[in-house]
Amino acid sequence: MSISKLKISGIDVVIEYKNIKNLHIGVYPPNGKVRIASPLHLNDDSIRLAIISRLSWLKRQIKNFQEQKRESKREMVTGESHYFLGKRYLLDVICDAKKHFIKINHSKIELHISKNTSIENRYKLMQEWYRKELYLILNDLVAKWENTIGVKADNWQIKKMKTKWGSCNIEKRKILFNLYLARVPLECIEYIVVHELLHLRQRYHNDEFKLLLNQYLPKWQEYQSNLNNIILSYENWREC
Repeated sequence: MSISKLKISGIDVVIEYKNIKNLHIGVYPPNGKVRIASPLHLNDDSIRLAIISRLSWLKRQIKNFQEQKRESKREMVTGESHYFLGKRYLLDVICDAKKHFIKINHSKIELHISKNTSIENRYKLMQEWYRKELYLILNDLVAKWENTIGVKADNWQIKKMKTKWGSCNIEKRKILFNLYLARVPLECIEYIVVHELLHLRQRYHNDEFKLLLNQYLPKWQEYQSNLNNIILSYENWREC
């Protein structure tokens, strides 16, 4: 795979040349970065024409990302908003514990810590809690959909990623899920599980891949749209 760059109408475009049939244009959070997956045979002029034909759409997508409200910087104090499975919770920091733990209590996420726990250690505790909860969810969903689709991943892991909700290494049959998924609705997590597992049947995002998505998850476009509207503001996410 080779990578090149173009600048068209003030838009920086990163092009990845792959062994695929069709050209795919994507705009990614948090600031509307434009990336193109291009077949190996296309030259810069062909790609430039494809970009120009979708210039209005690209500019709208970039503007939407740039105008979306970012989360304020997390300080891990009582009253902050935090999300779990798409629901907003208020953080309640309770300095009463010798052994640190987190639990959900109605509309609050209770962070039980000792009095002098640093902000960084509060972040780490939250990260560990998200990872544990997401693992339990993914463990069930991966098993369910492996059985339904008729595929088997040799390995899957949770990892913080800046631009992807998930990825699939087809040769190694390994799937990575973004830790940030712990914060999105359950149906969106399920969509990512199905999406990545389907790559074990079809490598490319082609018509066959979309037909498989329609077969197994008819509302996948709705879930994809919901995820596209969620900003991955990792500067504020930090270690959570």
